[in-house]
Amino acid sequence: MPATPPRDGEHVCHGVTWATGDPRLLLAPAPGGPLAHAEIMNQRLGYQVSGTGRWCTGRYQFADTIRVEPLACPDRAPAVQSGQCARCAGQDDFRFAHQVHQGGHAPQALLRYMDQPHWLYLATFADGTTKVGTAAEPRKRSRLDEQGALVATYLAKSPDGRTVRHLEDALTRRLQLTQTMRATAKLQALADLTNLSPVRAAHDQDVARAADALAELKIPPVLEPWAPPAEGDRLRTSINRVLYPHDPRQGDHGFMPLSCIGSQILTALNSDDDAHYVLDLGALKGRRITLGPFTSAGTAVQASLF
Repeated sequence: MPATPPRDGEHVCHGVTWATGDPRLLLAPAPGGPLAHAEIMNQRLGYQVSGTGRWCTGRYQFADTIRVEPLACPDRAPAVQSGQCARCAGQDDFRFAHQVHQGGHAPQALLRYMDQPHWLYLATFADGTTKVGTAAEPRKRSRLDEQGALVATYLAKSPDGRTVRHLEDALTRRLQLTQTMRATAKLQALADLTNLSPVRAAHDQDVARAADALAELKIPPVLEPWAPPAEGDRLRTSINRVLYPHDPRQGDHGFMPLSCIGSQILTALNSDDDAHYVLDLGALKGRRITLGPFTSAGTAVQASLF
């Protein structure tokens, strides 16, 4: 999908995407039209949130046998379940992907998608928690870029998506590795980060345990390190930072993004501000926002470049 810049006016935010190779807000123009991408880095980000409701973030469709692409809700309707309206949820065939290896319902388009190679990976976050996950071949890079991890390793390449999910479940059972990590936990861990060495040590230990488990399962491990995007370099250091003091889901906000890991960003409120804050732009998913020259409460900042 081409990286279309946003138009003026209100948008439903679909969260942060790394599909373009860098972090961007994925936005659905509220009146209608194709999804747009708003750059996050290298400029001032200002936005205003409208109301407190949550709106449908559409669904995924199969663009061909190996790719899925996001679609905006045609009605820009209120969200009622899983961040979707009933219409989009009912048409979203990709929602069955996590149960297909257990014999659940699987549309033909999903079965074709699952027949392509998939990767098994371990990702370790700022508090030392390691999760096991999977990614389809076309999403090998962007899937890990969006996770918000500090360190990650591709463990093995599987011939299809069903097999890789069985391996994912096997590592969860054998090693008590989680398959999920809450966004609030990721954010707090980044705020508390003072030393990357314990994170790397925890990751290396979990990778060694996973490699042994795969060997017992007769699966040859690959152990290919993930190369983290340069946009996250400053967040992976011990630079002093605190949690952003405002709720990013309400009101007006404006800041200078300095670094980004997944959907979490390191910001300064002013170009000459020595204080650094971390916040999760993923919290904007499902909110209606307007980009513009907005400022955070209680600060005097320059106008937005949007």
